[in-house]
Amino acid sequence: MAEQFYTVASDSETTGDDKAPQSFPDVAIGIDIGTSRCSVAIWNGHQVELMKNTRSQKGMRSYVMFKDDTLSAGVTGGATKEHAHEERDILSGSAIFNMKRLIGRMDTDEVVQASKTLPFLVQTLGIGVRPFIAALVNNMWRSTTPEEVLAIFLLELKALVEMHLKHPVRNAVLTIPVAFSRFQQTRIERACAMAGLHVLRLMPEPTAVALLYAQQQQQLMQDNMGSGIEKIALIFNIGAGYCDVAVSATAGGVSQIRALAGCTVGGEDILQNVMRYLLPDYDSLCDNAGPTTDRIKSMGLLRMATQDAIHKLASQESTEINADLGNGLKVSKLLSRAEFEQVNQAIFEKCERIIKQCLSDAKLTPEDINDVILVGGCSRIPKIRSLVLGLCKKGDSYGSIDDLEAAVSGAALEGAIASGVTDPSGSLDLLTIQATPMNLGIRADGDDFAAIIPRNTAVPARRDMLFTTTQDNQAEALIAVYEGEGEQAEENHLLGYFKITGIPPAPKGAVEISACMDIDAGNVLRVFAGVVKPQGEATPPFMEVRMPTLDDGHGWCGQALAKMYGSKLDLAVLPKKLHP
Repeated sequence: MAEQFYTVASDSETTGDDKAPQSFPDVAIGIDIGTSRCSVAIWNGHQVELMKNTRSQKGMRSYVMFKDDTLSAGVTGGATKEHAHEERDILSGSAIFNMKRLIGRMDTDEVVQASKTLPFLVQTLGIGVRPFIAALVNNMWRSTTPEEVLAIFLLELKALVEMHLKHPVRNAVLTIPVAFSRFQQTRIERACAMAGLHVLRLMPEPTAVALLYAQQQQQLMQDNMGSGIEKIALIFNIGAGYCDVAVSATAGGVSQIRALAGCTVGGEDILQNVMRYLLPDYDSLCDNAGPTTDRIKSMGLLRMATQDAIHKLASQESTEINADLGNGLKVSKLLSRAEFEQVNQAIFEKCERIIKQCLSDAKLTPEDINDVILVGGCSRIPKIRSLVLGLCKKGDSYGSIDDLEAAVSGAALEGAIASGVTDPSGSLDLLTIQATPMNLGIRADGDDFAAIIPRNTAVPARRDMLFTTTQDNQAEALIAVYEGEGEQAEENHLLGYFKITGIPPAPKGAVEISACMDIDAGNVLRVFAGVVKPQGEATPPFMEVRMPTLDDGHGWCGQALAKMYGSKLDLAVLPKKLHP
């Protein structure tokens, strides 16, 4: 497949909202877009089949190369061995990668700030807007966005699948990290729409793995004439960009997610830590040299040497690193596995914390776990493997799932199920009961966060909570919707806001206002709010708003709301709910 020009729909012309009215009978493909690698699969009529690119690779690098007037993605990797993109080319400044870490984030985000060390241009203003990203093309910066890069990649991936299947492809199920906010999910949908893909589902990665596990357990039950006893699995997924944990209960093809937890920690953080350890002046190299070709070359060479060392340490106790970074910079060191583990101790401790949190949320002990499923490239790191197995008191992990193919295989299964495909053998008689990964609520009592739908609530879900006014004769109330785990509203993601008007005059605390949140089976969040007491002819009707409503700039929007309205439109929580 030769390098080709791409036409990608404009961000403002095409959105995920235009997917609803159409009907697509074809089987949806499953896509797992990792921070470093991507794979795609489809149900071929009797099993999940992973697609291979023209170089017979199932796992493809997640990047887009900007060269002259042509663009090419890691799907083909240059299409042929003669024209293959070497690692030096990818790290030369002409390629954009790590888009999964950057998409939907504001320039004040810690992840974006850490991404300034990547071998392409990432610039920020620090005011809560999208970061400026650019690739080096003919010694000039070519600006782009993570959404555009992802759309170009998906477009090439779509072309690969269509070439393999020999018919157009429209529907897709994509896996996403547990830590993805709803705003990030809308940006993923936007990128898919720009590439001509209709998103049927966005599945948290461990949820997709749980679906594959449920299919295997169902098959074992049929083969062994079993009784379908419930099995508890802990799924630990760590790749280049994110770490996810889930606890699932599986019986008879039904998998219920008991608890989810996730964080933005992965192989990229491990890599950055080791690079800083190998080169004490690493931050100076990134900060002071500016976005020059020499700096990019040096950073690329250091990344290559560090990546190679980390891979070797997975199977040996030490490795020698010798790298000439140019401009008089050299790295020569014998790196031991013990040093590697010490440098990344904080990351391992964070992994331990979210495993314990997930078990606690599921109200389970390690003894309750039947299987431990390790997935993601970084799960092969010996320290991570021993950490997870040690916490779950298991000698070995579940061996019937490929750690790099599990998520995409589960997405392909969900694609077939969501497309209405049936299988005579019962292989698709599966159901996954998903859970909300984060609390959802509104701002109340000043800047407090009142969670209406707690995390790990089974989806679909609908919850109500009562609030009251904080001012005498308060005529309006601001409903500011957030998601996250912080106790204060400003610590969480602002999804959107709207006002209730026409509140009947009354002393503060006398009016009762209901805020209701509804998540349907498609994970669409709607917020309803209105006055329930006192009732009368002048009482305004309930407001219904689909979330999120905010686009770019949401990083500072919460502060702007506080400055604009102060406490005049605040609400206070009443100590009771309409429905349990």
